[in-house]
Amino acid sequence: QFFEVPFDSNMNRTKNRPLVRGQLSPLLAVCFAASCGVPGITLLTLAVNPLTGALGAFNIFLYTCCYTPLKRMSIANTWVGAVVGAIPPVMGWTAATGSLDAGALLLGGILYSWQFPHFNALSWGLREDYSRGGYCMMSVTHPGLCRRVALRHCLALIGLSTAAPLLDITTWTFPLISLPLNLYISYLGFRFYRDADRSSSRKLFFCSLWHLPLLLLVMFTCKKSFLEKEDKDLLAEGHGRAMEMRLP
Repeated sequence: QFFEVPFDSNMNRTKNRPLVRGQLSPLLAVCFAASCGVPGITLLTLAVNPLTGALGAFNIFLYTCCYTPLKRMSIANTWVGAVVGAIPPVMGWTAATGSLDAGALLLGGILYSWQFPHFNALSWGLREDYSRGGYCMMSVTHPGLCRRVALRHCLALIGLSTAAPLLDITTWTFPLISLPLNLYISYLGFRFYRDADRSSSRKLFFCSLWHLPLLLLVMFTCKKSFLEKEDKDLLAEGHGRAMEMRLP
């Protein structure tokens, strides 16, 4: 917000932000950001693990130094912003496991794809605002692409949900139970793509608000237990030793 005061003042949705109205000084805003960011990264690094701390630092850099200036330069900002939104669940996985493995990438992939129907639908009703602010959003400069990308990533959620049991993260009940959720948001994504109006964009946006927590709740209830994975690993290890004993 420190970088965007002149532009936020031209938009209805942001003109009442504290920095725009002068309720906070720029110095105080930057000091507050630093007082949250620096101890936060330090805490993650020392009390959790260095990998999670590094991801947190990278995400702050990506948001402030890449995504924020890109919003006035290129529609690529939406893809960069989706990476920013995908990293927090990856950090949750690395905090618990200490590694970047298939589960981290799958969670990040789900959050990455979900953001396109969520944000593209939201931005559709704010096209005039974004245009006044001088922001390069798909809904303003490439409206057809905006709708296609939203539908594409609705469908991608079906594929990502199916990948979960293939990667041994959930049971096969997860893609089955989540299929109605993903089909419904895909249907609304198709309606948004076809109708291109405020009504269809609002329905897709509000669906995205409850779709994600429900999808993750289903994923949590269908997850593979660590005990089951450990038993499988021990079985494989025992089988490997038995094979070694049979070798001359």
